[in-house]
Parts: sequence; structure tokens; C-alpha cells
Amino acid sequence: MAQKVIEPETRKLVCNKCQQEMAMAEVSATYLGANFEIELMKCPSCGLVYVPDSLATGKMEQLELSLEDK
Repeated sequence: MAQKVIEPETRKLVCNKCQQEMAMAEVSATYLGANFEIELMKCPSCGLVYVPDSLATGKMEQLELSLEDK
């Protein structure tokens, strides 16, 4: 089961490529050979994933530091 790392956005997000409304979906992330299943906003048409700044500069940064230390 995917880890829920963020709450769904309160506003609608629209894919810039397809103009489809994005929805929460399970996505795979890989970093330094480690795979993670997480829920993020994803375009149902093309699969583009939205990674909010809070995740990229917060939780993902913490994860990077912990993985790099190993």
C-alpha cells in the first residue's frame, strides 16, 4: 500500500500537457536504488505527476539525507 505523504490539494490541479484534471494516485518513486510507493497528484491521461514544493524540499530532502548516509 502506498504511503500518503501529502494531503490532496484543495484546489483543482490541471495537467499542463493534457488539460485533464489531476487526481490522487499511487505512484512509484526511486532514489539511490530504493523504491517507494506513494500517493501524489497524477494526470489520468498522460501520467504526469505533480510533486509539491513542500514534498520536494521537505520530506524528500529528509529522505535523500537519510539514504545518502547509509
